[in-house]
Amino acid sequence: MEFLHSATFINSAWIGSAFLFGFGFKRLNLPPMLGFLISGFLMNFLGLTGGTLALDTIADLGIILLLFTIGLKLDLKGLTKPEIWGGATVHALLTIFLITGVIFAAGTLGIAWLADLDLARAALLGFALSFSSTVFAVKFLEEKGELNALHGRAAIGILIMQDLMAVFFLTISKGEFPSPWALALPLFLLAIRPLLMYIIDHIGHGELLPLSGFFIALTVGTTSFSLVGLKPDLGALLLGMLLGSHSRSTELSASLYSFKDLFLVGFFFQIGLTGMPGIAHVLIALGLLPVLAVKSLFYFFILTRFRLRARTSLLAAFSLANYSEFGLLVAAIGLKKGWLGPEWVIIIALALTFSFLAAAPLNSKANAVYERYAAPLRRFETKTRHAGDVEINLGPAEILLFGMGAFGSMAYDIIRERQGDKILAVDYNKKKVEEQKGFGRRVIWGDATDYDFWRKINPGKIKLIMLAMNKHQASLLALKEIRSAGFQGPVTATSRFEDEKIELLEAGAIAAYNIYAEAGAGYADHVCQSTGLVCKTEFVVSAAEIPVMTKPSG
Repeated sequence: MEFLHSATFINSAWIGSAFLFGFGFKRLNLPPMLGFLISGFLMNFLGLTGGTLALDTIADLGIILLLFTIGLKLDLKGLTKPEIWGGATVHALLTIFLITGVIFAAGTLGIAWLADLDLARAALLGFALSFSSTVFAVKFLEEKGELNALHGRAAIGILIMQDLMAVFFLTISKGEFPSPWALALPLFLLAIRPLLMYIIDHIGHGELLPLSGFFIALTVGTTSFSLVGLKPDLGALLLGMLLGSHSRSTELSASLYSFKDLFLVGFFFQIGLTGMPGIAHVLIALGLLPVLAVKSLFYFFILTRFRLRARTSLLAAFSLANYSEFGLLVAAIGLKKGWLGPEWVIIIALALTFSFLAAAPLNSKANAVYERYAAPLRRFETKTRHAGDVEINLGPAEILLFGMGAFGSMAYDIIRERQGDKILAVDYNKKKVEEQKGFGRRVIWGDATDYDFWRKINPGKIKLIMLAMNKHQASLLALKEIRSAGFQGPVTATSRFEDEKIELLEAGAIAAYNIYAEAGAGYADHVCQSTGLVCKTEFVVSAAEIPVMTKPSG
């Protein structure tokens, strides 16, 4: 029995429970992160808290890599848009006033742990709970393939503005300002940028590629910011933004994807180990859920005031409909400074967990929710439309191709060679759209999963729709929207695995192509055309016509 209390057994129990609960939630079509949260609370309940895995370090690594990869994909100019800085500021003020008022009013009723709070401490809790979770939002947006959609970029921009507010709070709470050397930090980052670009150019495609990501995010980013007294993970974010224009930034981000996801398991798991909750903790945390609903409505209303469409505003609001891990940090600082009692660390951890549990299914069904309530939601739209949310003109297009990654771009080139301007490409990543236009391709910005996209175009002339998007879930949603818009023509799609191919066919695609199998077939055809070999009938060309390779002289 002594073994059951050993660190070896507890470490194994942590990993086993995280995997089993994550797998169980995955089978229920819910995010595995919810399983990681529940497994942490279960281990806490069973008293299995004495493991030796460095969960704090693992979680910090996950957050640092998450912010670094966000930076690699982020459009720096987007942060200057009014809906980002204005929306984040107005929302923070409204939410702080709301939560402060609710907590202070509840305290006057004599509710446990609330009655002892004065207005200043209630305001501190209001500030802590006004933030939304970067980890949750990015994970969901990535899984749905919506990180670069308009609502995804709006949500991420607001989260980054909140992160800057967090930096200001942490600076004030320390009672000391950053080192004067912080003023030289921008010069240092700009000076080192060419060297980092050179490293990425010559790093190859093996194990050094992800290791370079760790080096840049940790050794350069977090270390330099820590040395001058600034928030370390902000350094990882800014380094990512500085390198985002590199042609290999997408490849670098992809090489870190598995590491980031694995480390973030530790982040969600450790929330459950924060403390053992009682009934009073649970009731107060549950009481914060209706407040979260109002907080989410604030996001929707504010974004529509900045002329975003109802769908864009709703999906962004759903992504932000949660409490933040930053709230735990504020509670911990408050405990250390004597501003808050230890019970608030547990309450905020529970509120964070409950918000994730509520927001996960909501985000999974976000498009369905909008479709059901589209008419009343559109009443909140302004008469003038945001520049990124205007009507779409398809021109002479008869073929629509969605997704201009490497596979989609090659398909576009072949079809345009055969059909001319009858093909039009669509992508939700504005940066990619501009890049593709630079190559002379006809590409417009749009989102195939957007209910309103299909109602802002005239599909009457469209004879074929081709889906070449990277995310399987996005393809399934697109098929649903295409059929709901009344398009009766053929729709084809791409997949990576056979089970995905079957799902696409069942969802209405007339054909689904496994990109790996098709790439192999395409390579064989290319060899056939180039050499006359490996064809259905070998030596289609005579042997005399096959070029003979000779060694160069000397």
